[in-house]
Amino acid sequence: MTKPRVVETTEGIQGEFDVQMYDDMARRLRDKGWMETSEVLKAGIDSGLALEVSPGPGYLGLEWLKKTDGTALEGLDISLEMIRVAERNAMEYGLSDRVKYIPGDAMQMPFENSRFDAVFSNGALHEWAEPGRVFGEIHRVLKPGGRFCVTDLRRDINPIMKWLMWLATSPKAIRPGLISSINAAYTVREMVGLLEGTELRGCYTARSNPAGLVITGQEPA
Repeated sequence: MTKPRVVETTEGIQGEFDVQMYDDMARRLRDKGWMETSEVLKAGIDSGLALEVSPGPGYLGLEWLKKTDGTALEGLDISLEMIRVAERNAMEYGLSDRVKYIPGDAMQMPFENSRFDAVFSNGALHEWAEPGRVFGEIHRVLKPGGRFCVTDLRRDINPIMKWLMWLATSPKAIRPGLISSINAAYTVREMVGLLEGTELRGCYTARSNPAGLVITGQEPA
């Protein structure tokens, strides 16, 4: 039986030390080719202006920009420290002219209606205080026909996979954070129940993979 969720945080990763550790971990995942870029591209998100919700140090969006042509990205994050790191990483990629990072709360996005061709996010769903409100905002800021892709850990992950992920997590000081994130994550069934109460009902698919869950969809044109 899956244990109940244990809320981890609703304020993102704050503080210079924690942000730097997270950046080190995310950079290592990128270097090993373990970013979720392929899931974003498989969802048909490969053109136009995209929004990345909670980009953290920015590697997912930057890898997406690198693998697509004529695209642009805006990233919304609640952590000013993370935004500073993401801006630094964008400069390292040579992509500062194609990405802009904005401070803000995903439950009240500072964007006009129907602004984006696509929205994606990875590893942040379990931190959203009210996921239903965030998905409502995703619906609001997407253009008609716009696509979305949200990926995250899942709480009912196979124990062997959980152990392998723990072993692979570096620096070691961040391993407790992996466990707390898994404990705060949702199951696919929980997400289906939640999404059915949002404006995205009827236009999404929710599925699991060995490491987590994937929610994709497209607004009606």
